[in-house]
Amino acid sequence: MSDDIFVGGGGADYGTRQALLLRYANRHGLIAGATGTGKTVTLQVLAEGFSAAGVPVFLADVKGDLAGLAMPGDPTGKLARPFAERAAKIGLADIGYAAMPVTFWDVFGEKGHPVRATVTEMGPLLLARLMDLSEVQEGVLNVAFRLADEEGLPILDLKDLQAMLVFLGENAAEIGLRYGRVDQSSIGAIQRALLVLENEGATGFFGEPALDLSDLMRVDPDGRGRVNILAADRLMASPRLYATLLLWLLSELFEQLPEVGDPEKPKLVFFFDEAHLLFDGAPKALVDKVEQVARLIRSKGVGVYFCTQNPDDVPEDILGQLGNRVQHALRAFTAKDQQALRRAAQTYRPNPRFKLEDAIRDVGIGEAVTSFLIAKGEPGVAERTLVRPPASQLGTITAAERQQVIAASPLAGKYDTALDRDSAFERLQKRAESASDAAAAAVAEGAAEFNSARRFTGSRIGNGQSVAASRPAAKPRGDSLTTAFAKSFVRQLGSAASREIVRGVLGGLFRAR
Repeated sequence: MSDDIFVGGGGADYGTRQALLLRYANRHGLIAGATGTGKTVTLQVLAEGFSAAGVPVFLADVKGDLAGLAMPGDPTGKLARPFAERAAKIGLADIGYAAMPVTFWDVFGEKGHPVRATVTEMGPLLLARLMDLSEVQEGVLNVAFRLADEEGLPILDLKDLQAMLVFLGENAAEIGLRYGRVDQSSIGAIQRALLVLENEGATGFFGEPALDLSDLMRVDPDGRGRVNILAADRLMASPRLYATLLLWLLSELFEQLPEVGDPEKPKLVFFFDEAHLLFDGAPKALVDKVEQVARLIRSKGVGVYFCTQNPDDVPEDILGQLGNRVQHALRAFTAKDQQALRRAAQTYRPNPRFKLEDAIRDVGIGEAVTSFLIAKGEPGVAERTLVRPPASQLGTITAAERQQVIAASPLAGKYDTALDRDSAFERLQKRAESASDAAAAAVAEGAAEFNSARRFTGSRIGNGQSVAASRPAAKPRGDSLTTAFAKSFVRQLGSAASREIVRGVLGGLFRAR
């Protein structure tokens, strides 16, 4: 098995082999370039190379055309001849048309196995980003998570979170004494944001069975790593959900995987397409988290490759950690574009044979300026590279073909049926019912005692012990005795005895059972 991935031919005649070394593949990478310049084909070629080397891959299919990885390329199709000519030019003896072992995923469960995460796994930071909450609102969300943790109330889906917010609002005064003020307007803002999420179709994403990360890291019996493709064409209508989902996956990989140092090849390669969506408008705390994950996750054996139109879409601190780069053409029609072009050129190790700015602007479709890490992890000299043809099908596949792949998947049936375990919603509902029953019992007991005392008083009147009480009874004036007692009970909640009763009722609701 080769120790690298052949990406294409470089140099003046494209005869110099350009390859990504597997032992440095976990040091991350960048695939950049304007729309229509060949980024998707480059991503496809890299995914094929990693799979062939036994490295599982995760990528998002934003436009639907990466699904072609599941089907072999056509050696007799309209692209067969130009592909053969390109292969000859770069010294590739055999394109090796073949399908990759693909697993399809879909948040909405329509074009792949459902992807789910519990609300607790997502955490307050990512949820706040997803719902675009203010700092104060994020603080209230943190209180809800902390309270759920202490009270033994699992937050698995959105209805669990809604129940926690309702409980938070109804007991804001008492909870505020423990965690700080809980503002009702902040709770309302979070609830409205949750409603927007539900309208965007995110309800199915939160819940169980949650995604098992080991299912993203499968290797087939023939030694090829599985290519996990997330259907993201519909998901892109909710770009914040898309970005948060991918960041959650990265965070979970970072948290769960053990340290492996510098392996001979990655345990998983993660492609983050449309990377600008992750950073647009992101708070500093979130960008800092991404930087931390990017810096440390390589020691877990995970390589992260950001795909975007312009390198400027990636913050400088993160860009500096991307050692393997494929730069397709950048347009430079405006002064701002020209500045971006100059900045992109400055991030490469210069080649004396050509001017980098000119090369990045002028490379054609399927051509790129590449720089891969070489011996001792140093950046290689930038080179104009003709990217090799992919072995799998270029473009999308039919719905029938997709269903065949899904049915043959080793994960068929594992995630199909959603689970609704006993969690915060059900437990709070039970507490409320118990509290209601306790309150009703307290009222009934008080009414019984009142009636007993009344009968005792009446018997004393019959024995001539109270003249005033022996006067004729006045007509009832509306309320029955039981109703009057209940009203009196409510009015007298301030008394010590009544406070004890209420503490028992509300305490039973508040305490974990």
